[in-house]
Amino acid sequence: MRNVLPAILSLSLCASLVAQQSTAPAASSSGGATEPQAAAPTGPPPPHTLLDGTPVKLRLSQTISSADAKVGQEIPFEVVEETKVDNVAVLPKGATAIGVVTECNPKKSMGRAGKLNLSISYARLADNEKAALRATQDNKGGGHVGAMTGAIVATSIVFFPAAPLFLFVKGKDITIPQGTEITAFVEGDMHLNMANFGVAPPLAAPPTQPAVAESSLVIDSTPPGADIEIDGAFVGNTPSTVTVAPGIREVTVKKKGFADWTRKLNVTGGSIHLTAELEAAVPAPAPAPSGPEPTPPAAAPPASAPPAPAPQPPGQ
Repeated sequence: MRNVLPAILSLSLCASLVAQQSTAPAASSSGGATEPQAAAPTGPPPPHTLLDGTPVKLRLSQTISSADAKVGQEIPFEVVEETKVDNVAVLPKGATAIGVVTECNPKKSMGRAGKLNLSISYARLADNEKAALRATQDNKGGGHVGAMTGAIVATSIVFFPAAPLFLFVKGKDITIPQGTEITAFVEGDMHLNMANFGVAPPLAAPPTQPAVAESSLVIDSTPPGADIEIDGAFVGNTPSTVTVAPGIREVTVKKKGFADWTRKLNVTGGSIHLTAELEAAVPAPAPAPSGPEPTPPAAAPPASAPPAPAPQPPGQ
C-alpha cells in the first residue's frame, strides 16, 4: 500500500496540473472585473518572417526517464507538420528539434517519486538555421526555458483524447515514452532570407527612362501654302505647328516656282518659330535643239575678172 500511495499522489498532481491549465482561462473570463487587454495590431505581417507564437507540432524521438536522464542532456524531437512562410516550407516535416533536460531527480528512498522537467530549445529550419522555440503560446513570464512537463501533460489531451495519461510513474521514476506529441511555439519574430530556401529574388524593375520633352516647331512661309518636310518626311503645309523629338532636325519648305528653303537645327525643347522666305526660282536656260548641226551654206565663187584688153600696136 505504501508503494502505491506515491504513484497515486503523482498521478493526481499531473491531473491537477491539467485541470488548472484547462480551467484557468474560464476562471479569468467568468470572474469579476478584469484588466483590459491591449488591442492586437491589425496590419499585415511583415514579409519573409516566421512570426512569434507560430505553433510547431513535435514528436519525441526517444523515451526519456528520470532514472537515467541528466540535466543539460539534449532530447531529440521530430517535426510532425511542416511550417510555411510565404507559402514556402521553411520548417519541413521530419526536421529535427531539440529539447533540454532542465531538472531531473531519480526516485528516492522513503517512497519519494522522481522529478523530470524539460525545456524546448530550437528547431532546425530547411536552411540549417535554428528557430528558437518555447513551451507556451504566450511568452509573458516564461520564454522557451520554461518547464515542459506541464505542457506535455496538457497537450496529451489534445492529441490523444482516447489514450490514458502518458506521463507514467514506473517504480516512482517519471518516464515519457517515445512518440509523445507536443506543440511548441516560435520564440520571437525571425526574418528569413528566402533565397536560402530556393526562392529566386524578384527581378529588379528596369530603370525608368526619363520622359522625353518634345518640342513644337511653328513654321510659316512667304508665300504661304508651301510643303513642309522634316528629315525628308512630309508633315503638312505652311503655316503649321509640328511636334518633334529633341535632336538634330532638318526642316525643308518647298513650293512650286520657288527655290527650296532648308534649315538644320538642334531641337532641345520648348517652342521654335521658323519663317521661310521663299525666293522665285531662276528659269533654266532653254536646251539646245537636238539632231545634227546644219551645214553652213557654201561660199559663192569669186566673180571672174574681165578679159584684159588686147594690146594695141605701136603708133596706132
